[in-house]
Amino acid sequence: MSIQELQETIERLFAAGASALEDPGANAAFQTLRSALESGGVRAASPDPSAPTGWRVNAWVKRGILLGFRLGHLDDLSGAGLSFVDKHTYPARSFAPADGIRIVPGGSSVRSGAFLARGVVCMPPMYVNVGAYVDEGTMVDSHALVGSCAQIGKRVHLSAAAQIGGVLEPINASPVVIEDDVMVGGNTGVYEGTIVRQGAVLAAGTILTRGTPVYDLVNGVVLKATPEMPLIIPENAVVVPGSRAVTKGKGQEWGLSVYASVIVKYRDEKTDLSTTLEDLLR
Repeated sequence: MSIQELQETIERLFAAGASALEDPGANAAFQTLRSALESGGVRAASPDPSAPTGWRVNAWVKRGILLGFRLGHLDDLSGAGLSFVDKHTYPARSFAPADGIRIVPGGSSVRSGAFLARGVVCMPPMYVNVGAYVDEGTMVDSHALVGSCAQIGKRVHLSAAAQIGGVLEPINASPVVIEDDVMVGGNTGVYEGTIVRQGAVLAAGTILTRGTPVYDLVNGVVLKATPEMPLIIPENAVVVPGSRAVTKGKGQEWGLSVYASVIVKYRDEKTDLSTTLEDLLR
């Protein structure tokens, strides 16, 4: 089945609603989609230079993932002495040494329908959800989450307790995108379709959402999401957690401030990546 044929089948089955459960070809179509997601042959979002954000949302893929939940029934998915009950269509993935992926012992889980490239390292405990794409050489550190349909580039470091939000609904909503060579510090949260361009550094504790203003001290501008566009962190930006003063009402009277993210500098591309990242986050 070609990708175009698979897309047309998924769209038809999703539109059929509950009656898709009676379609004899529904499970086979979903299994084909799930396998294609795991191999990286299809993605929930794909690089697209012609798109305003540089990324194209493949809404039919997200429909297919939701179809998998509709087709699934609760089943005992227990293993390794642990008890799990989930939709039978989404068991945990297993890997072999030939895959070139390190899954360090200690309670990590990668759900079926997620793609991990060669060279990915998973430190326990961490979790990668369905539809996520994690590219070569990336480390997913302890207690980190890669949410549903999130797109993670090459050589990214998701530090301990980093949270990369997922999105299945609304169908057309953009997932979180972390491009190549990004450093995501510990306890950082990136949510609601935020795009972090390549080479950026997010210091520990940074929070990025559609409602988070980002103050670029270098260029003197404030970056915000709009109804049409997500929040986009520029290439090589170094973002740290900060605050902004409340300037009216009781907030001003009481001297309060609220959270804001701040771009304090831009990384020099000629500087050695690993040395720069360590220096910036000290």
